[in-house]
Amino acid sequence: MGGSGSRLSKELLAEYQDLTFLTKQEIVQAHRRFSELLPREKQSVEDSLQERVSFEDILNLPELKANPFKERICKVFSTSPARDSLSFEDFLDLLSVFSDTATPDIKSHYAFRIFDFDDDGTLDREDLCRLVNCLTGEGEATQLSASEMKQLIDNILEESDIDRDGTINLSEFQHVISRSPDFVSSFKIVL
Repeated sequence: MGGSGSRLSKELLAEYQDLTFLTKQEIVQAHRRFSELLPREKQSVEDSLQERVSFEDILNLPELKANPFKERICKVFSTSPARDSLSFEDFLDLLSVFSDTATPDIKSHYAFRIFDFDDDGTLDREDLCRLVNCLTGEGEATQLSASEMKQLIDNILEESDIDRDGTINLSEFQHVISRSPDFVSSFKIVL
C-alpha cells in the first residue's frame, strides 16, 4: 500500500490545499478516513476520487455521530443529485468549512444553510422550531411545550429579524453570529 498508487499526488494535494482551509497533512488524513469507508476494492487513489460514500457510512464517523445536525450537514455538502452521498471532494469541503482556519463568514454561511431545513434561503418559524428540537432533543422529557417554543421563537425573531419580515435572512443571521464570540470555535469537526 505504500506505493505511489496509494497516495494523492503532490499536484492534487497542492490543488486541494489551494481550494480549502486544510493543510496537506489534514487532506491526507481526510483521504485516508474517506477511503476507509469504501469497499476494499475501491480504495485506490483513482477509485477513491470517483466513488461516493453513503450518508449511512458517513454518519457513523465518530466525529459526526453525536452531532444533532449530522443529516443536514451531509445534505448541504452533498453534490449528488439525490443528496444522499458524499464524494471525496464533498467530504473535503465539509471538513474545510468545519476546520479551525475557515473564516467566520464561511462558517456562518454554511451554518445558515444547515439550519435552513426547507432550503428556501430564510430561517422561518418552522426552521427555527426544527433547529430548537435538534438542540433540545425531541423526547418528551426535553421537548419544549408549544407555548415555550412560541415564546422562544418570538424572542429569536425579535432579536434577529432586523427587517421585521417574520424570517431571518443570511445577513441577519451573520449579524447575530458576529456577536457570538464562541461560534467560530464551536463550529468545527476535527478528524
